Amino acid sequence: GNIEILNLDMRPGNTLKVKGKIPADSVGFSINLGCSSRDLALHFNPRFNESVIVCNSKFSNCWQTEYRDRHLSFYRGSTVKLSIEMLTDKFRVKLPDGHEVYFPNRHGYHKINYVNIHGGLKMISFRL
Repeated sequence: GNIEILNLDMRPGNTLKVKGKIPADSVGFSINLGCSSRDLALHFNPRFNESVIVCNSKFSNCWQTEYRDRHLSFYRGSTVKLSIEMLTDKFRVKLPDGHEVYFPNRHGYHKINYVNIHGGLKMISFRL
C-alpha cells in the first residue's frame, strides 16, 4: 500500500509515529519525508533481502550518498512501531527494539510538508 500526504507540517521537535504490519512476502518498504517526491530530507528504507536499513536524501530528483545501518530489528510477518523525530540538524528514527538510527538534515529543512509511505508495510496507525 501507498500513502502520500502533501500538507504534513512537521517541524523540529515533532515526532511521527507509524505502526504497521509487514506482510510475509515483503521485500521492504520506505518512509520518505521532505518537500516533494523530488526533494527528500529522509528516505528510510529497510530492505529484507539485504538485511539492511538504507537512509538517503534526494535533491532536485537526484539521490545523494547512502547511509547503511545493519541493525534490522524487524522482520516479515511482524507488526512494527517506528518513530521518526525531527531535530534541528538531524532525524532520529527509533526502531521497535529501541535501537536508534540518526540521519542528518542535509537540506536544513525547518518544515516537512511531504510524507510518502511505500511498499511492503500495511498501515495500522499514523500520527504526528
